[in-house]
Order: sequence, then C-alpha cells, then structure tokens
Amino acid sequence: MEQIHWVRHRWQQLVSADSGRGWYSSPEAVRTKSSPEAHMLTHDRFTGKRRVVVARHGPLQSEYKIISKGCKGNGIRTTKYNLLSFIPMNLFQQFHRAANLYFLFLVMLNWIPVVEAFQKEITMIPLVVVLLVIAFKDALEDYRRYRFDKMVNNNIVSVYSGRKQAYVDQRWRDVRVGDFVHLSCNEIIPADMLLLYSSDPHGVCYIETANLDGETNLKQRQVVRELLQQGSELAPESFNSRIECEIPNNNLGRFRGYMELPNKARVGLHNSNLLLRSCTIRNTETVVGIVVYAGHETKAMMNNSGPRYKRSKLERRLNVDVMWCVLLLIVMCVTGAVGHGLWLQNLKDSPYLIPDHTSPALAGFYLFWTLIIVLQVLIPISLYVSIEIVKLGQVFFIQNDMDFYNDHLDSRIQCRALNITEDLGQVQYVFSDKTGTLTENKMVFRRCTIFGVEYPHEENAKRLELYEPEEDEVGHLLTLKSCSSAKSLSRRSLSCKVTGHAEEDGTDQPPSPTIPCHSAFSSRMAKDVIPDPLLVQKLNCLSVSPLRESSSPSQELTYIVDFFLALAICNTVVVSSPTQPRHIGFYSQVRVPEISPLTSLEDIKLMFQRFGRSRFSTASSPQASGSPRGLASRLFARGKAGSTPREDSNPDQEPDLLGHKPGVDRASGEEVEEEGDGNTENKEGEQELSMVYNNLLVNRGEGRDSVEGSTGGHNQPKEHGVEDNTVVYEAESPDEAALVHAARAYRCTLQGRSLERLLVELPGVGSLDVHLLHILPFDSTRKRMSVVVQHPLTGQVVVYTKGADSVIMDLAELTTDAEQADSRQGHIRDQTQKHLDSYAREGLRTLCIAKRVLEEEEYDNWLKLQRFAETSIENREELLLESAQRLECKLTLLGATGIVDRLQEEVPETIEALQKAGVRIWVLTGDKQETAINIACACKLLRPSDQLLIANCGSKEACEALFQELLAEVEHNQLTSEATGLTLVINGYTLDLVLQGKLKEEFLELSRHCKAVICCRSTPLQKSQVVQLVRDQLGVMTLAIGDGANDVSMIQVADVGVGISGQEGMQAVMSSDFAISRFKHLRKLMLVHGHWCYTRLANMVLYFFYKNVMYVNLLFYYQFFCGFSGSVMTNSWVLIFFNLLFTSAPPLLYGILDRDVTASTLIKLPQLYKLGNNSMAYQSSTFWLTILDAFYQSLVCFFVPYFAYAGSDVDILSFGSPINASALLIILLHQVLESHTLTWLHGLVLLGSGLFYFGFTLVFSCLCVTCSPPTNPLGVETLQMSQPLFYAVCTLTTVLALLPRMLFHALHNTISPPTALAAAQMDKLNPEEYWKRMQRWNHTQAEARSLHVDDLVLQNPDAELITQDLQECNTNTGPVVS
Repeated sequence: MEQIHWVRHRWQQLVSADSGRGWYSSPEAVRTKSSPEAHMLTHDRFTGKRRVVVARHGPLQSEYKIISKGCKGNGIRTTKYNLLSFIPMNLFQQFHRAANLYFLFLVMLNWIPVVEAFQKEITMIPLVVVLLVIAFKDALEDYRRYRFDKMVNNNIVSVYSGRKQAYVDQRWRDVRVGDFVHLSCNEIIPADMLLLYSSDPHGVCYIETANLDGETNLKQRQVVRELLQQGSELAPESFNSRIECEIPNNNLGRFRGYMELPNKARVGLHNSNLLLRSCTIRNTETVVGIVVYAGHETKAMMNNSGPRYKRSKLERRLNVDVMWCVLLLIVMCVTGAVGHGLWLQNLKDSPYLIPDHTSPALAGFYLFWTLIIVLQVLIPISLYVSIEIVKLGQVFFIQNDMDFYNDHLDSRIQCRALNITEDLGQVQYVFSDKTGTLTENKMVFRRCTIFGVEYPHEENAKRLELYEPEEDEVGHLLTLKSCSSAKSLSRRSLSCKVTGHAEEDGTDQPPSPTIPCHSAFSSRMAKDVIPDPLLVQKLNCLSVSPLRESSSPSQELTYIVDFFLALAICNTVVVSSPTQPRHIGFYSQVRVPEISPLTSLEDIKLMFQRFGRSRFSTASSPQASGSPRGLASRLFARGKAGSTPREDSNPDQEPDLLGHKPGVDRASGEEVEEEGDGNTENKEGEQELSMVYNNLLVNRGEGRDSVEGSTGGHNQPKEHGVEDNTVVYEAESPDEAALVHAARAYRCTLQGRSLERLLVELPGVGSLDVHLLHILPFDSTRKRMSVVVQHPLTGQVVVYTKGADSVIMDLAELTTDAEQADSRQGHIRDQTQKHLDSYAREGLRTLCIAKRVLEEEEYDNWLKLQRFAETSIENREELLLESAQRLECKLTLLGATGIVDRLQEEVPETIEALQKAGVRIWVLTGDKQETAINIACACKLLRPSDQLLIANCGSKEACEALFQELLAEVEHNQLTSEATGLTLVINGYTLDLVLQGKLKEEFLELSRHCKAVICCRSTPLQKSQVVQLVRDQLGVMTLAIGDGANDVSMIQVADVGVGISGQEGMQAVMSSDFAISRFKHLRKLMLVHGHWCYTRLANMVLYFFYKNVMYVNLLFYYQFFCGFSGSVMTNSWVLIFFNLLFTSAPPLLYGILDRDVTASTLIKLPQLYKLGNNSMAYQSSTFWLTILDAFYQSLVCFFVPYFAYAGSDVDILSFGSPINASALLIILLHQVLESHTLTWLHGLVLLGSGLFYFGFTLVFSCLCVTCSPPTNPLGVETLQMSQPLFYAVCTLTTVLALLPRMLFHALHNTISPPTALAAAQMDKLNPEEYWKRMQRWNHTQAEARSLHVDDLVLQNPDAELITQDLQECNTNTGPVVS
C-alpha cells in the first residue's frame, strides 16, 4: 500500500502546475533514503522485479559487487552437451520417444530367463543401431554449435579497464554487466548496451539489425537525452549515475527504465537508447555504451528458441495406426498365450518334454512376453528413422529446385521446418496477406487530394503504365573497415565518416572511397514522380515576382504547403547522399545562413498566422529550465527566430504563374464556397499577402526556381552546395519512401535529419530549420504516426499526423470558430471522402494527412503526461498510448494520398491454379474494402460472374440478423459447400464481433459456402484469430503466407507458415516454416513438391506397415505348428536383420525419388492436387486394405512352402529358408509394382538388397557354427539353394502372392483409371494428342464442378456500388496494377 500511495503522490506532483518536472524530475521530488518508501524501493531492486545497473569501475564499485551477483556473464553456450554429459543426456533425450522406450523394455524383457526368446545381444541390435544413428547426427549438430559459440565468444571488443584507466581489448565472453564498451563503425555489438556517447555531434547512432531480424535498412538510436545536453565527453571513471530498468525479456521492441543522475533527477530510457547484441554499428565513427544485459540475458539470445517443430498431419495419422499395430500385436500374443496354455493342458506325459512343474496358465503368461519379443518387428522402430531420412532428402530436392531461385535477390527457398514437408500437399485453406505478398510492396505515389481538390496526376499515371522494371535495382555494397579499428566483424558495410585516424597497427588508413549505396524502397519508379500541373501552378504562387493582387495566396495555399511539409517530415526517413554516410553528416553539409532578411521571414509568418486556426502568445511566465512549461515558453518566445530561410540565387529564371481560381475541384467542377463573415477579412488578408510577397521579393532581390522546373521528375541543381538529385532516402517502410519522394517532386525536400532538427526546403522559401520536438511512431493499435514540431514559419507547435483514413477521418473534427470554418471543413471532409472512395475503387492504398495547432497551455499539459509516461517502467505502453491519443484529436484534415502497389508477376495464374486444386483462399488485409475487392479482381480471386456477400455491421444484433439472412438466401438457392461463385467480404469491425461473440458458427457455415473470403481492415491479432478459428473448428489443413512483421502471428498459428522475403525485412521469414521470394512460387511448392512429398511419404509409410505385418504373420502362423512355444523357423540374426537391413534401403529411395506425375503435368492439371487435399493417399481404408493384403500374402508365403515340404524330413531352418527368401522377393517386387518411377538407381538398390540377403545367409551358413544357439544354421542355406525345389517354391509363392494385386491394378486402371494415372499417360503422348486430351480433361472437370444456380443478388447497403465495380474489374484492372 505504501508504494501505491507513493505512486499517487508522484502523479499529483507531475500533473500539478508547479511540479517542475519536465525533461527530468527535480531533486526535490525524490524521496530521501530514510523514508519507508525509499526502503521498499531499495528492496524491490534486489528482488528480481527490476534490474539496477551501475558502472563496474566507477565510484559505485561497492554497490556493484552486490548488484552484479545476480547478472550473467556475456559468454554464450548454445550446445546441448559436453564430453562428459553427451552420452547420458543424449540417451535421456532419445528415451523420451515412446518407440525407444518400448524397445528398451523388450531388451530388458529378453534378459529374463523364463521369457527369453533370443540371445540377449541380438535383441539389442535394433535399438543400438537406431540410438547410434541419432546420436551421431546430434553430435555433429552440437559440434557445429560449439564451433560457432567458440568463434563468437572469442571476438575482440574494447572494454574500459579501471586498473589501466583506458580501453583495452577483451573477449566477448569476459564482458560483464556495468562494463563500458567502446565500438567503432562496422563492429558488431557484443551485448545489450545503453548508448551513452556517440561521436556524432547530435548524439545519433545508426545500427543495422540484419543479424537480428533480417532488416537491412538502418535504425536510428540516440544518446540518453540528459547526457547529450551536458555536451561533455563521457568519463567512465566518474560515471556515478544509476540505471534502473526492467528485468531481461525477449521483447525486441520495448525497453523501459530510467537513469538516476547524481542530483537524483531521473531521465526516461526508451528502446531508442538501447543497442542490441548482434546488431552492427553503421555510419557512426565511435560509440560508447554501458552493458545492461549480457550473454543469455540479451534480447537476441532470449529470442533464439532454436529450430521450429511441428507435428505433421501424416505423423498424427501414423501414430494412430501404430497404436492399431500395438493392438494387433497384443491380440497375437494373447492368442499364442492361450493356445500354449491349452496345448500344455491337453498334453499328458510327453516323452520329448523336460518335466516342468509350471502350470499351463503361468506358462501361457510367460509365453505372452516371449511372443512380445519374437513379434517385436510388428512395431516399426526403423520407420521413424526412415521418415526423418526421407524428409531430409525431400528438403534437399526442394531447396535445390532452380525454379525457386530469384536471381534479382540472389535467394532461394528456405525449408526451416524439416518435419512437415508432406503437409504442403494437404493444404485446404490458404490465408494470404495482400501488401507485399500478392503485391510488390513497392509503393509509388499516384495521386492526391488537398483542401478538397483532387489532383489526378495523369502524366504520372501514364508513366507508371509504361514503366519497365530496372534490370538491377539493388546496389552492390562494398565492405569498408572503420578508420579507427581493424576489428571489423561485418560481412557487409556502409560508408563511414573518415577523420584520418590511423589503424592500430600503425599503418595509415586512406580515406574511405565514395560508395554508391542502395537506399531501401527507393527504386527509380518510386522516385521519378511527375507533378500535377495544376498543383505546380498553385505552388508557384510562392515564387512569383511580383505577385498580382488578383492571384494572391489564399488559405488553400497554406493547406498545400502544410500538406507537403507533413509528407516531408512526418516519417523516420534517414537522409544521406552518395558521397556522404546515411547520417547527420549530410545535414551539416547544407549551410543555413545565419542572417536573412527579417522582412521575408516575418511576412511569411503573417501569411500562415492569418490563415491559421490559432496563434500562440509569445509572452509567458518564467519557468524552471527543465520543466515542460519552461520548454514551451522558450519555444513560443523564440518562434520568430527559430528558423531562417535559405538563400538561392537564380535571377535569370522567369516566374511561372498560371491563372487558377482557388477552391475549385478540377475533377468534380465544384467550387469551394468561401462566403460568410470572414469575406472581408479574407480580402484584406489577400491584399496584405500581396504586399508581403512583393516586399519579400524586392528585399531579397532574387527570383525563385519554379516548381514546374521539376515536372519531368528531375530537380534543378542549386548553388548551396548540394543538388537535390543527390539526396538519398532510406525509409523503414515503402509508404514513407513514396510520400517523401512525392514531396520532393514538388520541391518540398527533406535535406537532413538530426535528433532534434530537420532541414526542409520549401518552394519559394528555401531551406528551413524545423525543430523536431517529438515523434509518436506508428503502431497497429493507433494506425497512425505523428510528429510534433515547431512550425518553421509561424513558430507554433504543430502536430502533423498521417494514418489510415478510417482513423484520421474520425479524429478530424469540425472547427467551431465560425460557421464559415465549419462549412469549409465540412466541404473538405466530404470531398476528401469522395476522393478516398474513388482511390479505393482503383485499388490504391490511401493515407490521410492532418494537423493540429497546439496552444501553449495545451502543449504544456500534454508534455507533463508524456514525460511521466516516458519515465515509467510499469504500464509504460499504456501510458504512452493514452498520451498519444490525447494529442491526436481535434485534427484539421489537410488531404489524402493514393499510392499504387503493383501485383507481383503470375499472381492471378497462381490463385487460379490453387482454386482449381480445391484450395479455399482467404485474403486478410488491413486495406479498405473497396481496395481489397479491386485487388481481388485483379488477381482473379473474384470474377465478374461471382456473387458478393458483404458483411458490414455496426452491432452484434445486426451482424447476427445479416448472417441469418445470408445463410437463408444461400440455402434457398441450394448452394452447397462445393459452390463456386460466392465470395464473402467482411470488414474489421464485423470480424471483431464474430471473433468475440457467439457468431463463429454462423460465420464458418457461411464461409464454407464461399470459394473465397476477404477480410478487410483486419489487425494482426484478428488475422491469427481467424486462422486459428478455421483450423480448430473446421479441422482443416491451413497455410498462412505473409511478408511482414504483422503477419508473424498468423504464420505461426497456421499448420504451414510461409514467409516471403520481400521489402519489409525478414521477420516473417524467420517465423515461417518455408521461405520463398515470390508468391508465384507457392504454386509449384504446393502443387508439385507438396503433392510429391505427400504421396511419397504416404506410400512409404503404408509400405512399411505392409512389410512388417506380412513378415510377422509368418512367425505367428508357425506358432500353430510348434505348440505356441515361441519358436521361430529361422535363425535370430536373419529375423532381426530382415527389416533392419535387408528391406530398409528400397523404401528410402521410394520415399525420396518416386514420382507419380511429372512436374509439368501437375502444374497444368491442378486438379491432381486434390489427391492430397482430401488425404486420399493415406486414409483408414487404405491402411486396412494394406493390412489385409499383407495377411493374404503372408498366408501364401507360409502355406505354399508348407505344403511343398509336407511329409519330408526337412528341419525347422530348412523349412524357414524358402519362406524367408520368398518373403524377401515378394516384399521387393511389391514395391516395384507400387512404384511409379523406376530408374537404374532403383534397380541397383533392389538388386543390391536381394544380393545382400542371399550373400549374408550363405556366408552365415558356411561360417557360423554356434552363432544362433540352440539352432545350428551350418550348411542349411547352401543345401537349400542347391536344390531346384527351393527355386520352384520361391517362384510359385511370389507369383501367387502378387497376382491378385497385379490383376486388381490392371482391372482398375482399365475400367476406372485414377486421375494420376490418366495424367501420367498424357505425358507420353505427342504434343497434338496431348493438347486434345488436355482440352477434353478441362471440359470434363468444368462440367463436374459447374452448378446451375439462378442469378443471386444479395441485398446490402454497399452491394450495388461494389457489384458495379466487380463487373468492370476485367477492364479496369490489369495484370500489374493493384
């Protein structure tokens, strides 16, 4: 309770007006150590709830010794074993398998004399072989991990030494929590460190996280704010601050804590202050950090969960059938035990039996366990090992398929889960993301709307239609060493700032050469935006000399400037140039004049203040320097001097101004009304602005570059030292890159970025220094991002927000200042919404742009809450979300953008093939409904003849009523689950109602009648919930495919997860089971390799059951002729080796290389995939038919030799010799009959298996005298193989055993040939005959699938508009536009 009271007290201090806490808490606000609250906090520090870090070699060494006891070292160990623990631990892990425990039990059972069946050593052979094979594999894997751990732990890094008072080289494994680590450019970070110093003057450091999450674009990290403000170099020996943070966890995107300074003030710590282990320092000469997490406590190691393991559907089915085999074994043993007891009971005083006083019942009990040992082959222990080997072979051929190779990315398919290859051939539902999965995720600015006026950018549209992909858009990056360190551990590096320092070995390091670097998401298609002439004409008003009074700037111009300013700065784009690193060095390259004509700046401010919603008062009371109010006061007080325009010199260029009436929507022809009480003021404002601009241009004495000079997509060079066309942008998302390139096309250019500053060029104004106050990053909950800046022209604090239109339009409230403002904002909202709907119908991705001007008091109050949230450890995310939501409200809508994202190649063909294969495809996207439908049309998921079922509900009751209506309509029209032509479209809100309510059954029932489902506006959580719902409730095989971090949960929930290595990093790939580079590869992966893997493995498993049951039955039949004594008619060595060695190799080859249909036919006939889709190759019926066939063949194999040798004087082993030989021939030839592919390799393996058996038995018969007591096999096989009767019996037995199967195949293939056989026969035809058969095939399949359904139009509020769009989808959507 004391802690709760303290938290309440602190909160009251923070929200009070005189709290004094801003950037950090004041010393007076901190408790003394004698207080009970302080004592409890000290206790919490050492209970494990939080972690306290102090410098290892600083003034707090005594405290460090206490704290460091609970912290781990930096050495890592990913191996499972060492030399001493390998044997016991490996055996312990292997005996976790039920099969191994079962055979261990048999080995121990055979050591009991009363139930002993064979020699003790012989029964150990199968188990020992399996254990040795798996142990050898585990040892190799662990040795590779050991070598990697040794290499990583022995890496060298500079660590501060308290004894030498300098940085010395140490191994990674010797680094400890609290150590100061010095890193240079291109060095890999050895542990999770808090960034305390950067050689960058603005405290910025850039890291590359490719080793962590696969993303190659740079991430910005910053020095702890208070240390940056101190402006002095870090002295480790005098560092006496305490760091308190959360305990180690695996959340890569979160770090919560604070730093307590010597004056007891606190500075909030964030994820942007943390350098993660395994990341690489880029474009920063020197950084220093203090280690907070080391070794296995680092976030990278805590996320290293090892290889993925999933149980395949076939494996689950296999376990069930193994249990049937166990039941069959028990039945056989019980039968033998009962028979032995009855036989002994009915046998009186037999002269050839040793007298035994054991009762028949007890003898039967003993025989039960003896038969368990004798018939152990029925349980296929070698099957599990064989399955692992076969899957490795299948993975090898998948990974080496050249059709999956992407030469553009130099990547091929990755099989990350080795045990579910056969599941690829049984997929029934595919859940796909849209952006980056079906589309390129290469965003290109297409059109926009500002102030309610639509700018179609027609020339830009023509450019996109004629665009041809570049041959090589990915630059090849060279490797440079840091100029101050020779210990570069990176395989790939970017340019670093060179200062001329020498290498450690004394040699001079030459300056780094210029490297043409590739920027993320900055293809030529995205950069070469052609501006709209009308928008260019309006922006030219900023550069007119002199300005006519009749065409003076209006409020529309302020909206336009704010719109493009938001595009330029509302992002996290890294700015660089080909000759400079991707960091703030480029910012300092552009010199902003310190002095500029005051009249020009003041006049520009007047224009924005005249048409702004509110103004700030520059008068404010003095505040504490560190408080939010003091900060706000300083910002507002210096508003007039905060920014200076850059001077350009181009007096020869003539101004370009085309007459245009402000407020007219060229697309609609509607005029924006500007009537009301403000007309007089507006006219006065226009006259004043005209005078302002005339004076501005006269005072500056220069002309401005016309924006129209960049119409061709290439900006003109300037005289300030840096040309616009040399600016390189590296964005974290393609949307950001597209928007910043669009702003640059209109000469609103982002030229540099630092921690607190942005350098932006505006047309007609020049370069402006924008004070960046806060960045509220994008998250899936808010669906937007914002920046808080001090406006470079007005000095006001402005919030610029961009995000999803569904969110921004709700946050953009109408102003209440005047009726005219309400009318104007309402008109802008209505027009913008119309344009957004039009963009969505074209398949464009839409984003809305808005702003909010803050009063000083508003900003002051919000800053207190923000600082409290930033310095909180518990519930920080919730507090930051609440703070952001308080700021992002009452927005003024500026406009919206439409971005085009092209479809990937062959996406329509792939979807069409999967649908023909019987696979249901669901598209889960966060886009608007109209956009998703347009994309579905473009990729042929929807066709003009399809019926749309639209589910957009506002309440649970309406949703329930709609589902009942749709289901009644479907049932009325007698549409079954096989119907083709129905597609359900559901939005995110309705989907949330379904997932949280009791409508799941109705939703699933409706979806089963649809060939496709499109879920719009869905969140990442909803995606995973939908996949889990369908998988669990319908019991179907699901596959999820995506490319981004928002698809990770969906990929992990699905039975098969496929990641696309696209434009959004590698997080989806790293969480997937299979990784491909393009969506089109899914067709061959499923239809060809999936089909092959499933049919091969299914047939191999059935073959294993067949041969085991067939051979065990021979031993069981013999019990009826030996008094159920547990004797066998063969020597124990042949019995053990029969399944372990003699018949083990052919099934492996069968499972890896067998092909029922060629790859080309499987691609051309997707219907063949239904064989695995419906699990037809391995069902209960096929299993029992296989068992029955095994019983028949075993009866023939036993009784043909029995009757052939009846009445003769052959002994037991002589009788068993033709039985074993016949069984071997039958089993091998049975596989020949079942194989679809026979090559020389098959012949070699089959012939080798036969020769191995006969060779072994002959050698064993010649040399072994006492190898198999009490029997003596000496000379048995040589005698039998020298007699013609032996070969006659083997031949007759083999023919009679296989004849029914041969006749069945012949009749079945003649009367009703299976689909696969018909397709295989097509491969052998000539091309003309082949195409005739193919057309006939497709026609037959179409007739079989077609359902004559009356035209169905399901009424819905949105149905008419969408149906019209759907009917035009063939003409409005091309193969590349989405």
